[in-house]
Amino acid sequence: MAYKKRSKLICSDKDKELLIRVSRSKTEEFRKVQRANIFLLYITETPVTKISKAVGLSRESVYSNIDKALAFGPVAALEDLSGRGINAEISDEDKSWVINLACSSPKDYGYAYELWTYNLLAKHIREACEEKGYPKLKNAGKSLVHGILDKAGIKPHKITYYLERRDNNFEEKMAQVLAVYKEIELINISEEQKGKATSERKHTTVSFDEKPGIQAIKNIAAQLLPVPGSHKTVSRDFEYKRLGTVTLLAGIDLHDGTVIPLVETRHRSAEFIKYLQKLIEYYPPDWKIRIILDNHSAHRSKETMNFLNIVPNKFEFVFTPTHGSWLNMVEMFFSKIARTFLRHIRVESKAELKQRIYQGIEEINQEPVIFRWKYKLEEKKIESEMST
Repeated sequence: MAYKKRSKLICSDKDKELLIRVSRSKTEEFRKVQRANIFLLYITETPVTKISKAVGLSRESVYSNIDKALAFGPVAALEDLSGRGINAEISDEDKSWVINLACSSPKDYGYAYELWTYNLLAKHIREACEEKGYPKLKNAGKSLVHGILDKAGIKPHKITYYLERRDNNFEEKMAQVLAVYKEIELINISEEQKGKATSERKHTTVSFDEKPGIQAIKNIAAQLLPVPGSHKTVSRDFEYKRLGTVTLLAGIDLHDGTVIPLVETRHRSAEFIKYLQKLIEYYPPDWKIRIILDNHSAHRSKETMNFLNIVPNKFEFVFTPTHGSWLNMVEMFFSKIARTFLRHIRVESKAELKQRIYQGIEEINQEPVIFRWKYKLEEKKIESEMST
């Protein structure tokens, strides 16, 4: 096939610098890099056959790009001509349909997926677009779908969690808990100033909750301690054995920071009543015990009520709002032990796990921490502070 001779490609120094920069770019589109190399080679009067081999295109494609450069200039010819690719422009109605699909569930269309992926959504669009009256999306791919959804700010492949407030009296109950904390703070300050030995207080407040599901995990192979020059860290075999779980029922005395624990295998009403009995034994007989706790069913059960009737006026319960357990100070203690002695713990039995939990709390009680809350009403948030 004979090709007519083309004119020389005139290129200014500035345009040539741009072509060189594009030809060496790692981020530009491949087509633009390819065209920049064609134009640079053509400017140096390299034969079209060699250009074709160098850029991996046919002679016809090379000539087509050269003709475009001669007509519009080499810089303008780097871009696609209008009309290249999909002939029909995607309309707003097409985009709206794609967005509407992304805002629905894949389960509604017979898929097993819980969330859309871009590939699944593009596949469904290609299969359903003609039937739904959007034929321009017949060749829709992942990049097109991503572009439409990105501009709309839709990310159907991601989940953002929220907490629905189900307690209509949330603010009122929160204020009640905070009032208790404020009262305790004033009492503690007074005792610090006058001396605890002179205190005539005959009541206390305990922040209580359960921490269930503490796993007893046993190593199958021996655990290797660090050895200088050999391995720097504790080494464990990947395999391990689960021995079951235990539940820690714990309360913090908000006046002196002492933690009162009870470790059981479950956390039913029976275990909660057992903990209440432990509090009765721990404090003087004439003391009244106020407990801040959540709305777990065991705390309000018939069994618990029957027990409280046996010891009238001994306990006062202050319940946190529904989904407001973060108001309970004992949660900070649970976070602390999860990050300290319970972290990476390995045991030979559930009995050993119980013993080590008691031991860890006993060590904490040697230097008890008084937890204090600071409530900033103007910022509508609560900050916690710990001081010894």
